[in-house]
Amino acid sequence: MIAGRTRRSTVLFTVLGILCVAVAVALNVGWILLNWQTGVMLFFGVLLFAVIITGMVLNTIFLVREIRRSEQHDAFINAVTHELKTPIASIRLYLETLQTRPMDEARRQEFYAVMLRDSDRLLYTVEQVLRAGRTALRRRPTNWTPVALPDLVRDAVEMARSRHHVAPQIVEFQDDLNQPGAQVMGDPEELKSALSNLIDNAIKYSHDRLHVVVSVRPGEKGRYAVTVEDRGIGISPPELKRIFRRFYRVPGSITIRVKGTGLGLFIVRSIAKRHGGRVWAESQGAGQGSRFTLELPPAPAV
Repeated sequence: MIAGRTRRSTVLFTVLGILCVAVAVALNVGWILLNWQTGVMLFFGVLLFAVIITGMVLNTIFLVREIRRSEQHDAFINAVTHELKTPIASIRLYLETLQTRPMDEARRQEFYAVMLRDSDRLLYTVEQVLRAGRTALRRRPTNWTPVALPDLVRDAVEMARSRHHVAPQIVEFQDDLNQPGAQVMGDPEELKSALSNLIDNAIKYSHDRLHVVVSVRPGEKGRYAVTVEDRGIGISPPELKRIFRRFYRVPGSITIRVKGTGLGLFIVRSIAKRHGGRVWAESQGAGQGSRFTLELPPAPAV
């Protein structure tokens, strides 16, 4: 319902802006035709006309952007609320069951395992929100250390396999760098968070075509590149740059079924910039899979 109201507001302001511009153009052109002999007034009239039109266009653009931003904030709040409420409700249900019903030890251990997974999901959502707030502050680099990139990527892959309960052949790791001592300067936790977001997204958006390849290879200009490639739902060309915006989620029935906050790729881009690197996405379109590349500069030689 909120999305419907915001779309109507967007259409309203857009149509209003177009009508105002059309009326202004008609009045000014008519005035010019009627007073073409008055050169000085013609000059100032044209100048005033340009100022009015520019103001109207800028005002319409600003209003439309604010409405879209408000819509994204509403979607973010709804997503975070769901991501917080669902595991809490699940944990409460299992705790009430344990409290009110006698059961054997095997059943108890099963319940404990489910509650631990829900707790991890809850903690992951909270960390995503907090990390997005910290990256938006654009702090100066602190406590950076040399990080062995292949080892860091391998750890992120193993963590993703454990979190999503998938076999090694489903989420593969390839070290094409052939440099055991390859290092980058940075915050290990931030870099691991960026890698985990990319791998988690590849797994979540693959559905029944789950096969992810994570590789470390040489990048451009002596940099190191980490690629995460999947065979999932793919990304249409117009969305390839938008997906890195804060709160942005690709519209469509398929992506709606995958829960998320719209912060993961924004965090990846922010961390890449803080570390002097960059991240980009490639895809042939819907249903063609996608490939994300995180490129980082090497640590300076000591």
